[in-house]
Amino acid sequence: MAGNLAPPAWRKSSRSANNAHCVEVALTGEAVGVRDTKDRQGGTLTVTPAAWAGFVHRLKHGHYDQG
Repeated sequence: MAGNLAPPAWRKSSRSANNAHCVEVALTGEAVGVRDTKDRQGGTLTVTPAAWAGFVHRLKHGHYDQG
């Protein structure tokens, strides 16, 4: 599933600060790429759109909240 995701496809949250403590996401029809803004050349986590949607759903519903 690894692929070369073009730089214009990458985006980060509009709520992100202007420091380098963010992740960027690139959506394609076949995959979702996730990378660290501190090291954009350091590698990309690539998952299926279904896996990404499940992860985002769990985030929004507090499944990863601590405390």
